[in-house]
This record gives sequence, structure tokens and C-alpha cells, in this order.
Amino acid sequence: MISVAEALERLFALADLAGEESVPLDAAAGRVLRRPLVAIRDQPPFDSSAMDGWALRQADAVPGARLRIVGEAPAGRRWIGRLGPGETVRILTGAPIPEGADAVVIQEEARREGDTLILSPTATAGHVRPRAGDFAAGAVLAAPRRLSPFDIALAAAQGHAILPVAQRPRVALLSTGDELVMPGDSPRDDQIFAANAFGLAALLRADGAEPRILPLVPDDSAALTFALTLAEDADLVVTIGGASVGDRDLVAPTLRSLGARIDFHRVAMRPGKPLMAGRLADGRPVLGLPGNPVSALVCGLVFLRPLLLAMQGLPPAPTPRLRAPLAEPLPPGGPREHYRRARRCPDGRVAPLSNQDSSLLTVLCEADGLLVDPVGAPARATGEMIDFIPI
Repeated sequence: MISVAEALERLFALADLAGEESVPLDAAAGRVLRRPLVAIRDQPPFDSSAMDGWALRQADAVPGARLRIVGEAPAGRRWIGRLGPGETVRILTGAPIPEGADAVVIQEEARREGDTLILSPTATAGHVRPRAGDFAAGAVLAAPRRLSPFDIALAAAQGHAILPVAQRPRVALLSTGDELVMPGDSPRDDQIFAANAFGLAALLRADGAEPRILPLVPDDSAALTFALTLAEDADLVVTIGGASVGDRDLVAPTLRSLGARIDFHRVAMRPGKPLMAGRLADGRPVLGLPGNPVSALVCGLVFLRPLLLAMQGLPPAPTPRLRAPLAEPLPPGGPREHYRRARRCPDGRVAPLSNQDSSLLTVLCEADGLLVDPVGAPARATGEMIDFIPI
């Protein structure tokens, strides 16, 4: 067995970089930006008013002063002319500051009488947003990065309508096992519904991939061989189940018989020990997940998610972890890194759930994170800090 850290390093070495495509702004959220974006002009492109009020010269902003109103500057329409001494222009938020003006008095600090503006005894002037106060022409939105809603807004403000992003990796999900039937079908008494592929497909979509769930495959090498031909257009093949070393675990021997190179098989983690990875004969990466539902989904979080993000061009990195205090004592760690299903308490502490059986999806649904219990960790007391992966 190899460690989780080594398994991740080997997985990243298998990651083939996805191609690039151009998409419109409204389709780019969550995608990975592949090339930097450069602002085409300043933002704002002129000195502008930060408030609704009156544009004037700072020298005229004397409490109680009387000024002549000579025009109006709504947002999107510059007032044409030059403001002289003792003059003012009605201005709205975002409008360009008129030539000759350098300050704004907010509307609550002035009173209009016909064509005359009377400043209040407490009037103060300012409220000007300087040109390029947000960013200047040539400012760069760095890449690679996963585009958040805020990144999308910034890209739009820079003037970009089309963004260069990573293509979505195509992932084939292949579930194996005589015991499986698809949800909606009629199982025998000795069968169960196939759930893992649907949970993993949801995880894959959230991480920018295009998953495709292949038909279920029985525990038969010939059937598995045929099913793999249905995944010939996939950038990554993920098998689910059949990855252990029992008599009916046929994924590894079948892959080898087809010319695949298995890079590693079995990882020192709990749940998820039977994890397997390598390359098919044509060079495409293949990842073999365990069949137990929690094992498959935990491996999806710990391995499949980082692999997909690396394939899209993000720097290779483990799934992010937080540090949190324990809500109760933990026994000593075992020989495998343990990913305990856990919940956060209202006070910010984290507590493992009572049943850690790797077949229990109900427990995983109750959890909002995974406690990471290192190999051979000593017993820990309430309040001690531990790594926590939010889910």
C-alpha cells in the first residue's frame, strides 16, 4: 500500500491537460480560466460622482454659499461645458465629473430655489471616485483560476465578452457488479440499486467535468471489455467496484489483459483502500474506485476532485482542509489514514459521527465534513486541533 499523499502525486502525474475553448461570459462561471485577461481601459474611465448631489469646485463648497445651477449630468451622459466659479451642476451617481469641477456635495446638504442652489450650514464636499480607482487599463486577471461570480463581474468590467477556459473533461463512469440494478428497475431479493455513479456524476459536474454514466457491467471480464469500448471518447475512465483482490474483482486483471498499466493498487486509507489508478493501452488515465458507497464518494472527494481540477489547468493540490477543534476525544489512529464522517457544532468544534461503516450513505448525508485522522496519530483530547475537509 502507498500513502494518500503518494497516491495523489502519482495521480497528478497521470493528469492530461484538457484543451481550451472560448465561451461567453454567461457560460463561464465555475470554469477554469486558462489565460490571463487584460483590462482594455480604466475603470472607472473618468472621475465620477460617488453620490447623487451637486458637482462644484471645492473652492465654492462654503457652508451657506449660493451657487448658480447651469446644467445636469445623469449617469451615462457627460455635461458638456466647463464649470465656472460660483456654478454647479446637478449630478447623479456614476456620472462623469464636469470639466472645472473637482467635488460633489450630496443632495441632502443643499436646497434648490429655482436656478439657485443654497448649501446647508454643514455642507462638505468630496465624493469623487477617481479615474482608474478600481483598476487601470492593462490590469490583469490572473490565470489559471476557477471563475467565481465575482471574477465574471470583473472580466465583464474589463470589457471581455468571451473568455478562454479549459474544456470540460469527459469522464466515463462504469459501475461493475452482479448485485447492481439501475434505480427505477426491479431488483431481485439479492440485488441493490446502483447509487455510486449518480453521486459521483453530481460531484464531477460541480467540478467542471462532463460525466457519462455507462450501462451496468456484471462481474464478467468479457462484459467489462465490451463496456470499456463505450468509453473510447472519454478523457478519463472511472470504474466503480471490482477493484479489490477477491475472486470476483475483475477490473485490474481485465485492464491488464487489455494492455493497461496499473500505476498503483491499494492506498493506506480508510475508507477506500482498494483504490487503483493507471493508464489504458491508449494512454488515457483510468481510476478504479471501491464499490462501497461511502468509500467511492470519499475517494471522489480526496482523489477524483483534485485530479479533475489539475486536468483543467489548476495547480495540483489536495482537496482543501481546515483546522478545527475536536468536540470529543478521539482514540489513537490506526495504520491507515482515516477519513471520519463528522459534523460541525454551533461553537465551531467538530465531532465524528457514531457509525463509520463505509456502506452507510445515510451517515454520509448527515455529515458536513470529514475528519482526517493521520496514520498512527496519538489519542487526542477534546479541544485539540484536527484537519477537517468540508463537504
